[in-house]
Amino acid sequence: MKVILLKDVKGSGKAGDTLNVADGYARNFLIGKGLAVEATAKNINDLAGKKASQQHKIDVETADNKAIAEKIGDKEVVIKAKAGQGGKLFGAVTASAVSDALKAQYGVNVEKKKINLNTEIKAFGDFTAAIKLTHGVSCSVKIKVVEE
Repeated sequence: MKVILLKDVKGSGKAGDTLNVADGYARNFLIGKGLAVEATAKNINDLAGKKASQQHKIDVETADNKAIAEKIGDKEVVIKAKAGQGGKLFGAVTASAVSDALKAQYGVNVEKKKINLNTEIKAFGDFTAAIKLTHGVSCSVKIKVVEE
């Protein structure tokens, strides 16, 4: 019997795969537990539509991320911070602060999880941060920390 898996099944395949399995295994286990549906023409067309929709969503997201990377790639972000004696900052400049500065200065919304600071920023100066957006799109940003 030909079935389409709805969920990953260890030893059989991943969700969306079309398999040819024994009738008893299909009826009693896969379909019985809601792990698969019979591969009728309607179900195959539905699966093709879902795959096309997912691919379109990935393509749109990748295009958006490439536009963001072009807009902020190799640009300088200025962050103002308070410091005590000796030029040492109160606290540190975090990925959250870099995200807020990118939004304020360039109008680009980047999640703080996607910003990778190479070192902790606890002093004034110039630093770099790698921004890893989804689907292999990444860029780097220069961070300039100045006194408030």
